[in-house]
Amino acid sequence: MNLTSELARARDEIRGYAVEYGLDFFEVIFEMVDYHHINEFAAYGGFPTRYPHWRFGMEYEELYKSYSYGLSKIYEMVINNDPCYAYLMKSNSMVDQKLVMAHVYAHSDFFKNNLWFSKTNRKMMDQMANHAVRVRRYIERYGEDVVEDFIDACLSLENLIDPHSVFMGNGHDNGQNGNGELKESSETMPTVERFKFKSPREYMDVFINPPEVIQKQKEAYEKKLATQHRKVPAEPQRDVLAFLLNHAPLETWQHDVLSIIRDEAYYFAPQAQTKIMNEGWATYWHSKIMTTKVLKDSEVIDYADHHSGTVATAPGRLNPYKLGLELFRDIEDRWNKGKFGKEYEECDDYIARQNWDKKLGLGLQKIFEVRRMYNDVMFIDAFLTPDFVREHMLFTFDYNDRSGFYEISDREFKAVKQRLLAALTNWGQPFIFVEDGNYLNRGELYLRHRHEGIDLKLDEAQDTLVNIYKIWSRPVHLETIIQGNKTLLTYDGKEHKTIEIE
Repeated sequence: MNLTSELARARDEIRGYAVEYGLDFFEVIFEMVDYHHINEFAAYGGFPTRYPHWRFGMEYEELYKSYSYGLSKIYEMVINNDPCYAYLMKSNSMVDQKLVMAHVYAHSDFFKNNLWFSKTNRKMMDQMANHAVRVRRYIERYGEDVVEDFIDACLSLENLIDPHSVFMGNGHDNGQNGNGELKESSETMPTVERFKFKSPREYMDVFINPPEVIQKQKEAYEKKLATQHRKVPAEPQRDVLAFLLNHAPLETWQHDVLSIIRDEAYYFAPQAQTKIMNEGWATYWHSKIMTTKVLKDSEVIDYADHHSGTVATAPGRLNPYKLGLELFRDIEDRWNKGKFGKEYEECDDYIARQNWDKKLGLGLQKIFEVRRMYNDVMFIDAFLTPDFVREHMLFTFDYNDRSGFYEISDREFKAVKQRLLAALTNWGQPFIFVEDGNYLNRGELYLRHRHEGIDLKLDEAQDTLVNIYKIWSRPVHLETIIQGNKTLLTYDGKEHKTIEIE
């Protein structure tokens, strides 16, 4: 549904202010929808043209019931695409629609300019429709239950990708060629060490570098190279889905479905990597545009009520809107006043630090720089400070077995920062690597969990092995650490085994 004339005027006004402030965004197309449709679009991840699957229906039911019972409400939805599509809900008030428009333009600016979104498909709306056509074709040909069961297995593994690989050359193939074989490099090509000498007489070479010795060296290098090629991958590979695509015995349609799941996983990965920054950036700019340019006197109270709801923090939960907004404001204030660098960091006078103001005026420039280069882990690591933690009363909490309640466990800066970074690194998911696709020389798959202080949930790990087996079709092993002991989890298609190893 097209915008009303009043909303169109508000859109043009807000767009002009966003440009004045220096935001640079894709063309934004706003569409008015009712709560049925916005819940449906949200269930599909923002793409109404996405392939059919029961998971999306389940998510729709949850969103619909939550809205019906007054527990939650979707104010806006915006898609990383060029042009950028954004959905406004019909039942929202005028002040809400203005807030959402300002919020959306900032999101679009972030999508367009943040480094971590730079490798995403900017025509994903069309690509999603293409994926849906292919999946529906397979459903018609092989049956809904067969295709849906395979999609279930693939979706359970969608986090087993390497989001950094897109910045390591052409695509994210992790050093493999189109046939799934390891690419040759100058480091792996067989070479022979020859002694160098200054004599101009070439006939001396036969004595200094005997042919039989050179031949033996060549054969040794070739043997070593052949041994390396038998182990696939030659080095641990984090992109498990890529390895399965290249080496699992898949039918053509299964290979295509898995590639669809992987492509979409890479598209959505930057959103998970920048949730705090993205929402904080959008909230920062909707707040600035609304309070300095757009709001009428009669709208101030409604705006304040709805904005406060956006940044409110529920007990025991991290609100990315609030944390991102406050960090951006803190960075702007620090760079305006010069509250950074060696002199400031070495100042141990609390009053002097509070009143510090070099009047540099670099705040706006700095937050645009941060928006361009950082993701959430880098953002927290670089800009979360002891002063910020103290000012905003951040703390960690844990479950107390004696009292039966969750209680504050630490208010120290290092503990708070470490807990935040642990939750954000790899989206809080375990790091899993392919170690060997021919384990025991029987074509079995050997995976390794990089243990970082937190044990895997055994039931979830076993379910994951079952789903990998559906794709690999041979026994699957996962090396991990459970209660301090190195352990091998195995699934052979019939039963699970758990064995302690040295």
